Amino acid sequence: MQDSGFNPPPLLRNAHVQTLISSTPLRSWPLRWRTRKLRAEAESVILPCSDGVRLHGLYNASDGGSDKLAILLHGWEGDAESSYQLSTANTLYRAGFDVFRLHLRDHGPSHHLNPELYNSTRLQEVIDAVAAIQQRYPRARTFLAGHSLGGNFALRVAARASEHHLELDRVVAVCPVLDPWRTINALENGSQIYHRYFVHRWKRSLRIKLDHFPELGYADSLLEMQTLADMNDYFVPRHTPYPDSRSYYQAYALTGDTLANLQVPAQLILSEDDPMIPADDLTRIARTDALTIETTRYGGHCGFLVNWQLDGWIDRRLLQLFGQSEHY
Repeated sequence: MQDSGFNPPPLLRNAHVQTLISSTPLRSWPLRWRTRKLRAEAESVILPCSDGVRLHGLYNASDGGSDKLAILLHGWEGDAESSYQLSTANTLYRAGFDVFRLHLRDHGPSHHLNPELYNSTRLQEVIDAVAAIQQRYPRARTFLAGHSLGGNFALRVAARASEHHLELDRVVAVCPVLDPWRTINALENGSQIYHRYFVHRWKRSLRIKLDHFPELGYADSLLEMQTLADMNDYFVPRHTPYPDSRSYYQAYALTGDTLANLQVPAQLILSEDDPMIPADDLTRIARTDALTIETTRYGGHCGFLVNWQLDGWIDRRLLQLFGQSEHY
């Protein structure tokens, strides 16, 4: 396990400060201004996947052409316009990378594309999307990075890359969900700010889905749900192949043998004070020579703000890691 050099100013060392400020207008408004070129020039792309599934994403080609492509995955109930996605995408774009920000099903503007609901075990369509991106934008080097649940997906994609003939030079997962059951418990039993946020965001997403597919018919039941546990207990047996929430959580956990066949060079970055991802779960992950685990003492959940200008350390770290890949 590798210790990081991330060391923010004292007043930015609180986990909740790091986590919450990262998502507030204090950071998002300046970011939207700084990323106006990236956002204005992004190409909206629909990707065909197996079984008729379609996923959406935003593509930016770097000025002057590039031989490097970075594919970015957002977290649960985030999207390509989330602050961490914009910050990372813009940093890579300005450094000469082509960038593709992929939306998971039912995230961003994609609710209308598929009649079935999103769930976190829909790994095959993400693998298909990565393959479609590589086919559409062939580059000498391709990188994959994800935050939070996007980091979880990124590592699961990497673990199955060889069997699906995906050519990935390096994968980076920032604060990935390790054991979903423990993360749900942390959300429900920790600060209610996070729990209320995710309940609100998920309900909003589910209402948008109903606008497009009213035959799903859960409008009245949704009104009665107050917690993430309530929502999973309702939706898992009705809209996933799993009989209950616990078996569903286990199906997309990174703990156990999930990463045992990992061959792609991968970096897992996690803060020890993450309020959503218990860091002690790192001991329950299968280790291979391809996986490097990097921990920070501070950073919260996907925060990693280095100064009061709210610059992101992760953006710099990704540049370092992607630059190293050709010499791995």
